[in-house]
Amino acid sequence: MPDNVSSQAEKAGIDRDHLTQMFAHAPGFMALLVGADHRFELTNPNYQKLIGHREVVGRTVAETLADAVDQGYLDLLDEVYRSGEPHRAEGALYAVQAEPDGDVVDCYVDFVFQPLKDASGQVWGIFIQGADVTERHQAAEALAISEARYGALFAAMATGFCVIEMKFDETDRPVDYKIVEGNQAFEEMTGLVDPYGKWVSEIAPGLEQHWFDLYGGVARTGQPARFENPADIFGRWYDVQALRIGQPGAWQVAILFNNITERKQSEARQNALLELNDAIRDLTDPGEIAQASAQVLAQTMGVSRAGYGTVDTVGETITIERDFNQPGVTSIAGTLAFREHGSYIEDIKRGETVTIADVALDPRTSATADVLKRISAGSFVNMPLMEQGRVVAMVFVNHATARHYSDSDLRLMRDVAERVRMATERARSEAALRDSEAQFRVFAQATPNQIWASWADGSMYWFNPQVYAYTGSSQGDLDGAEGWIQNVHPDDLDRVSQAWSRSLASGQVYETEFRVRRHDGVYRTFMVRAEPVHDEEGRITRWVGSNIDIEELRSQSAELARFNETLEDQVAERTAALMQAEEALRQSQKMEAVGQLTGGIAHDFNNLLAGISGSLELITNRIAQGRYGDVERFTAAAQGAAKRAASLTHRLLAFSRRQTLDPKPTDPNRLIRGMEDLIRRTTGPGVHLEVVASTGLWPVLIDAHQLENAVLNLCINARDAMPDGGRLTIETGNRWIDARTAKAQDLDPGQYVSICVSDTGGGMAPDVAARAFEPFFTTKPLGEGTGLGLSMIYGFVRQSGGQVRIYSEPGQGAMICLYLPRHHGAVDEGEAVPEVEQAPRAQAGETVMVVDDEPTVRMLVAEILHELGYQCIEASDGAAGLKLLNSEARIDLLVTDVGLPGGMNGRQMADAARLERPDLKVLFITGYAENAVVGNGHLDPGMHVMTKPFAMEALGSRIRELIES
Repeated sequence: MPDNVSSQAEKAGIDRDHLTQMFAHAPGFMALLVGADHRFELTNPNYQKLIGHREVVGRTVAETLADAVDQGYLDLLDEVYRSGEPHRAEGALYAVQAEPDGDVVDCYVDFVFQPLKDASGQVWGIFIQGADVTERHQAAEALAISEARYGALFAAMATGFCVIEMKFDETDRPVDYKIVEGNQAFEEMTGLVDPYGKWVSEIAPGLEQHWFDLYGGVARTGQPARFENPADIFGRWYDVQALRIGQPGAWQVAILFNNITERKQSEARQNALLELNDAIRDLTDPGEIAQASAQVLAQTMGVSRAGYGTVDTVGETITIERDFNQPGVTSIAGTLAFREHGSYIEDIKRGETVTIADVALDPRTSATADVLKRISAGSFVNMPLMEQGRVVAMVFVNHATARHYSDSDLRLMRDVAERVRMATERARSEAALRDSEAQFRVFAQATPNQIWASWADGSMYWFNPQVYAYTGSSQGDLDGAEGWIQNVHPDDLDRVSQAWSRSLASGQVYETEFRVRRHDGVYRTFMVRAEPVHDEEGRITRWVGSNIDIEELRSQSAELARFNETLEDQVAERTAALMQAEEALRQSQKMEAVGQLTGGIAHDFNNLLAGISGSLELITNRIAQGRYGDVERFTAAAQGAAKRAASLTHRLLAFSRRQTLDPKPTDPNRLIRGMEDLIRRTTGPGVHLEVVASTGLWPVLIDAHQLENAVLNLCINARDAMPDGGRLTIETGNRWIDARTAKAQDLDPGQYVSICVSDTGGGMAPDVAARAFEPFFTTKPLGEGTGLGLSMIYGFVRQSGGQVRIYSEPGQGAMICLYLPRHHGAVDEGEAVPEVEQAPRAQAGETVMVVDDEPTVRMLVAEILHELGYQCIEASDGAAGLKLLNSEARIDLLVTDVGLPGGMNGRQMADAARLERPDLKVLFITGYAENAVVGNGHLDPGMHVMTKPFAMEALGSRIRELIES
């Protein structure tokens, strides 16, 4: 120690040896610096360890500790020496580099630079004392990182988490808990804002006691708990895991939970719907179905009342036949006026669901709150039911006190309403089916012919009494797949079984002849015919057949044949007369068989199965009863009428064509159904039209337009034959023509489809009928007929491989039948016209130009284009349209009428536009036939035609198709 230092130490009463000993044994690091240049006088081992055991005693800080100088510690020493004020630091970083270019070791230190002064107050040195706290700092830093990670995880958890501290009363009963901490998910799932440090009794008063009991049990016993519980105060269900944390006496519980409200509500809805299905499965009365559904709805939602009523929006009333009420709640069945209970009728008229949680607070009911509360409707939901865009009924729930109705409650109400609608429709359909079957059984038992029925697989299950009377069998003997075989003649059995198997496999009408044994053992020949019955999806569900005894007819035919042979040998001069008699007999036999079979059994039975309930009567009855559930189904026919009118217009245009035959697979029944409106208009109100369409009718290969012409001409002739009115019948059927009959009819043997038009007029004399097909032959007054109608029909049918026959007697009316060869291919069903909402939308910027001189048509086309997202450019004549087409405007498609004013028609405008726009796509819309539009049927590529009138939605789909083509 230098003299000046020793002198200063001695003055301070410090022995140098003692000071050195103190330095050596100090727990921390120590150093003594003297002079303004901070020369090391003493260091202890801990200081040497800190600085890397560098030799510093007798040398200055600047000379020995370059790393400390670089880190500013020399500046701090200078400041302490100058000011005489000590400097303290905690956790200061000292990056130790014991050797130049050596490793750098980060140390953290707590230290004090204490100035040493003489008696005059002059600083003569600095005492350094401190501790190496590197390990403590590293531990603190690791803890901070861990806590940061925990905090991030805590905040990011989707599961709710909180720590609570339980509170027990003097009886050790859990009565409250304080929320110590929690994450964001906790706040979101409970709706609590800044709840930390607060007791739950303050921030969620009314929380159920079971929460305190469950958490208290975990805090007291240390046993974890997992449970699902509702919290009515929050209106939610929770899935909870709870476990004790900390010391047992701290009463702290950590809670993890998820909001399972939606799952619980879904389960409740599903359970309610299952209960509803069980309750209404066997019910057949619509009132009982509605009552059962109201009970399920009220009990599931926990409301005072539920029910269903019909709504009169004009009278602003609801009529409730029955409602379900909880014990102590009075029924409100009867007719109630909406205005007496609030102003919410305006919402109901718009088809909006009215949900009122508190009638006293809602402005729509606050003025009538007392009235509503008197009928236990302190809160309610009124859900209107719509049909054809009109409110017709309402499902409602009432509760005596204020309560919240969730989205789940509303979904349950909608689901229940839909199931009730379906169950009611099922009950009504089953009732109609029972009535239909009852009437069929009466009919089948009353007819003299034999009637039977089988399942789709050919297993017989029902016969009328005439079958049992003929065969002598007991009821049940003929049931099954083979019971009926025992009565078939052995020689006919294989042929009959094979034909039956083919019909079962193909679904084609079963038609054959075979011998059936009578109860006395005698076999008689029967004409047997069966037709399949289909469900709504076209699947065969059963077969219904009839047996007609034709034994007498066959005997008469055989006798006549023998008589003709003898007569031809004996009386040559009477050959022509005998042939005529034979022809007449054959025609009579055919007429009798066809009339009995198709008119007497198959047609009437199928009509009974298909239409017994009567749509119009149901509409009238249900409107009168306020039961509107099924009216939509029947009134939908009105929408079809507009489409049939458009079809009729197109058909009228088609009748004016003259062209070569264009045979295509055609369904005659569909063709005739499509002509009904035209025929009724043509024949007038004095003629009653009846169409007897055979089910399972075979298709034919024919020119459909020419066939329409032929049928229409026959109907016009029939009308003219009944000047005072009468009955006009169009009947179709499948016909098997054998070799003998085919020879007489001048046809090839095989399968044919017959189309017969009959009237109740004056009929034809034989000589008139014989000449009816001759060209220019007519019985009409001069100027009223050309005599070409039947001749043209005859030539068309013969060219198509068929035949035409007249059956008539004076005073007995006439029937003209067309026999057309059966076609074994399929008939094109045609594409359904899509609804407006089904029409594809426009792509961005697509533009359609519309040219039409009729403002209404132009407006309607533009409107549908705007609805579908197209840009629309309009013009009223060809010149204006061409000017726009020659501009730079984007035009993806031109839609134009053909007959335009101004000297330029639509075709001319389109051709001129294509000089500048060669790829322009064009759609002609016209009221004329296509050939008139395009000039003898020639259309350039990219040009298409639609004939007016057409459905707007069909136009939208066609435009999309053409733009994308």
